[in-house]
Amino acid sequence: MKTLILFLSLVAASLNGAAQADQTPIKPFVPGSYQQILAANAGKPLMLAIWSVDCPSCLKDMAIINQLHDKHPALKIVMLAADEAEAMPEIQRIVDTHKLGNLENWAFSGDNPEKLRYEIDPAWYGELPRTYFFDAAHQREAKSGAMTLEEFEAKLGKLKI
Repeated sequence: MKTLILFLSLVAASLNGAAQADQTPIKPFVPGSYQQILAANAGKPLMLAIWSVDCPSCLKDMAIINQLHDKHPALKIVMLAADEAEAMPEIQRIVDTHKLGNLENWAFSGDNPEKLRYEIDPAWYGELPRTYFFDAAHQREAKSGAMTLEEFEAKLGKLKI
């Protein structure tokens, strides 16, 4: 009986570890992070989805982004939460709930969100959700507001993924 309990405990620990292995940590988005993301994905199409825990439209997009990831696994999707550090538990909960933990996830860090927004796009004033679609040459197209699956697919079709 002790052997069976030990075996079941090891299996449970293994499954828990496997589930956590699918989760990438949420990285702090600081000055320079945007250029780091672009450099790490040089020559590849990329979608950057910026969201917030307080944005209902952002949360609606999450289910669609999950579908897009399943349908286009070769597309690099980067999620960026534009929230204060105190929101990190809620950010993690939302990422987990929407099964987006296996994507690259970032969250604003520091005390100057305006500077971080400006680094991404001087023409962006903080409206959310905000999605950037980069082709392989990193020519980008920005879209503010929630999108339907069809709208996402139309934008992705231009990226030639």
